This record gives sequence, C-alpha cells and structure tokens, in this order.
Amino acid sequence: QVRLEESGGGSVQAGGSLRLSCTAPGFTSNNCGMRWYRQAAGKQREWVSSISIDGRTSYGDSVKGRFTISKDKAKDTVYLQMNSLKPEDTAMYSCGASCRDLFYWGQGTQVTVSS
Repeated sequence: QVRLEESGGGSVQAGGSLRLSCTAPGFTSNNCGMRWYRQAAGKQREWVSSISIDGRTSYGDSVKGRFTISKDKAKDTVYLQMNSLKPEDTAMYSCGASCRDLFYWGQGTQVTVSS
C-alpha cells in the first residue's frame, strides 16, 4: 500500500515561513498529479494547491501569492513553500497523489502559526 509522508511542519510566528515536503518511499509519484490539502480543527478539509504531471500549478484563493508548490522529479518530492504565514493557516497539512484511478494520502504534518 502506498503511503505518502509529509514533513516540515512546525510552529512559527505570523509572517514567518515554512516549507513542507511530501515523499512516497518506494513509490514514484512522477506520473501523478500532486495536491496539498489542509484541515483546521473543527473545519472541513480545504484544498490548498496542486501541481499536475506536466508541472502546471494552481492555488486556493486563501493562499495565492503566498504559497508555492513545486516538484523535484529527481528526488520524487513535492514541496509547499509557505510564506507570509497567518494564524488562519494553522491546520494539519496533508499531501495527496492522484494516480490515474487511484488516490493516495499521507498522514499529515501540523502547522501552527501564532500571532
């Protein structure tokens, strides 16, 4: 079973930056569209950003201009660079891989932004 692994979360003050990483040991995600989601306590999961197989990126309105998704094919790793963080960005961030008819999730990494 494929399991994605996220890392890079932590606690930061408002205005700070974090970079999240998503890997899949033993599995290549180079033929998958990759996505980041987040879920704050008591709220529904929210789509954050996507990168397609051919590198096209898209972002949710709440993070546009502050977050950047990228992919290192050689390392088979997807990143989410988060700048100008706000307290409302506090959430569990998870990556997902959309591979043809299958979708894989990671367990997530917590991001906490204090004011």
